[in-house]
Amino acid sequence: MSQVCDCCGRGPATGNLISHSHRRTRRRWKLNLFSVRVDLGCGEAKRMRICSRCLRSGKVKRAI
Repeated sequence: MSQVCDCCGRGPATGNLISHSHRRTRRRWKLNLFSVRVDLGCGEAKRMRICSRCLRSGKVKRAI
């Protein structure tokens, strides 16, 4: 399953892991994704994978 937020489209970030001796290897920072029932309006609800940033900011409304 892809590690992409269904709301904002954000995916894993990449960069370097730098050791004490300054050797660099590639690494990934994954998102904190939640499987959430989202209220789409008109009484509809859909299960989506939403990142914690979108949940905290209120971009999506959880269905009850």
